[in-house]
Amino acid sequence: MTSRVTRRDFLAQVGCIGGGVALASRLGPSAFANEKRPGWPVTVACRDVMLKPTGQRDCWAALQAIRAEGVEALVADDMTLPNLFHPTEKYTLAPAGIEPLARAAKAAGQRITAFCMSNQFEARPDFEIKRCTQAARTAQALGVPAIRIDVVPAKLSQSEFLKVAVSAIKRIIEATEPTGVGFAVENHSNTTNDPAFLTALFDGVGSKRFGLTLDTANFYWFGHPLSKVYSLYEQLAPRVLHTHCKDIHYPASEREKRRPMGWKYTEYASPLGEGDIDFARVANILRKAGYHNDLCIEDEFLATLSAAAATQRLAKQVELLKRVRAEAAGH
Repeated sequence: MTSRVTRRDFLAQVGCIGGGVALASRLGPSAFANEKRPGWPVTVACRDVMLKPTGQRDCWAALQAIRAEGVEALVADDMTLPNLFHPTEKYTLAPAGIEPLARAAKAAGQRITAFCMSNQFEARPDFEIKRCTQAARTAQALGVPAIRIDVVPAKLSQSEFLKVAVSAIKRIIEATEPTGVGFAVENHSNTTNDPAFLTALFDGVGSKRFGLTLDTANFYWFGHPLSKVYSLYEQLAPRVLHTHCKDIHYPASEREKRRPMGWKYTEYASPLGEGDIDFARVANILRKAGYHNDLCIEDEFLATLSAAAATQRLAKQVELLKRVRAEAAGH
């Protein structure tokens, strides 16, 4: 039998939140806020795991080298941020880590647009609820609007797992109500790339604070024809809280076919702007739906490149997203 995280449990777990909020107020309306941009105020960001291949001395220098404005930060089981690398600092979501993290990001002119968590709701629901609650408390203090989560079955059937996932996420939403932070399931793998499962999951949880990390390539990777992918963007845009922007360049003869899941992905994955997905169209869909968090690059093929080549490849994608942001703002 699992234990329920009550409001009293929540307050006991996050007793330091007043200090965190006080810190955020000293640092400004958001600890990571950039200057307000005209037009469509989304942040062009990058996943933290993409930064090490640039060869820079630390994660902040890497973000500056590619001219990004923000970062999605992976949260490990022990609440450390292992991919925000630095020669002398170890970043963590523990109470003592809030101020060093906030000051480092602010000094670099960066903001954290999302925390990223890999979850096992089927195997360890109580543990996941506890650490999601801890992450939301820190996110509130730092002005981080969304937490990307996994909703992936291990052994259960999809229908059985749906019940487990709905129950766990409802508990998380209730436990984190005072924070206002959103939780965003990513569409990936063989479950949440299924629109029927996603719809049932959103309906089952029934909260505006539970939405989507829209991975722009994953529906395409799953096998949906390109025209269906755009339809899914439009259908789900009102639920998007965070993004992963990546691209695939399939042969023209395959784009409108229903392909096997993952079909030749390593062969046809491409940088943004070199594949089949029209990011100006994606940006307009999101803008019209009222989306306002980030356009966050996920490039999974940097490891074989030189540091200079990896930096150039990421910088080119940052430039593209800034351009489509400006174009969307003008519509």
